[in-house]
Amino acid sequence: MTRTADVVVIGGGQAGLAAGYHLRRLGLDFVVLDAQSAPGGAWRHAWDSLHLFSPAAYSSLPGRLMPPQPGETYPDASHVVSYLTDYEQRYELPVVRPVRVEAVHRDGEFLRVEADAGTWRARTVISATGTWWRPFVPAVPGRSEFRGRQLHTVEYGRPADLAGERVIVVGGGNSGAQIAADLAYDTDLTWVTLREPRYLADAIDGRALFDHATARRRALDEGRTDNGGVASLGDIVAVPPVREARDAGRLKAQPMFARLTATGVEWDDGDRADADTIVWCTGFRPALSHLAPLGLRGPRGHVPTAGTRAVGEPRLHLLGYGDWTGPASATLIGVGRPAREAAREIARLLHG
Repeated sequence: MTRTADVVVIGGGQAGLAAGYHLRRLGLDFVVLDAQSAPGGAWRHAWDSLHLFSPAAYSSLPGRLMPPQPGETYPDASHVVSYLTDYEQRYELPVVRPVRVEAVHRDGEFLRVEADAGTWRARTVISATGTWWRPFVPAVPGRSEFRGRQLHTVEYGRPADLAGERVIVVGGGNSGAQIAADLAYDTDLTWVTLREPRYLADAIDGRALFDHATARRRALDEGRTDNGGVASLGDIVAVPPVREARDAGRLKAQPMFARLTATGVEWDDGDRADADTIVWCTGFRPALSHLAPLGLRGPRGHVPTAGTRAVGEPRLHLLGYGDWTGPASATLIGVGRPAREAAREIARLLHG
């Protein structure tokens, strides 16, 4: 079956829902294709202890404030899933699931969106598939020799799963710090980072980070000096569990090892650490394989964009992958503004 729509949004997580909100306000004909079986996007698959960096009021999509979670200053992942479910229903967004998009092709005046549930012909497409579905693990020597278990952030669940084990957590960003803090009490933990961890000031949360990222984008757009963005402030938001483990002396990072061995890891100076499990908190790459037929990929796997619009295909917008598709656009609070701009630009393209 082939269906037609003015706009096909690929991905029903937070970025796809924000896009849907603005497309609906503009009266456009659109559909949201979501590969998941239920609402919530990647938040449905987060580790048990994951909490937002900001209070609920500063973690909201456009049009609807996230309600506070009783007993929690920073809402957990299950609360986010409930909020996204309610958001989708409240605005009656036309989400079709589960639909896994396999490829997007040029087809004359249309873009042809091919999926396991059929084909859509779209005058424009918004790709909002995020990064969670493409975890990255570096090519460290000896990875295939290690006889223990190797997990990525996406596969980590709870400390009880690794209780009593010797665990090495690799990664100095927020995921690495949070998971290391999660495991600091129930495992024999070694935390490994490329450089000394840089904590943001304890008072800084997601709202401040969003403001800083937005100010940087405004400065760049106006030709002023680059303030370095969020990276200039530090790498790790000191959410309460991280702060507690750090202050208790349980988050002492070791430098990155040189190689894996059959039983653990080894540094260049010959020091070794045995491990039962290694948890790779080493980030993600944009999940863009469905756009491969368009031939748009540039450096670092990114599609070059002007705002959210793909430079090489004006009928395509990318939303929610990181600062290159809008300041803080991979966050709940940050995705609203680029979603609004993408919807407005699409409306101008479709209706002049």
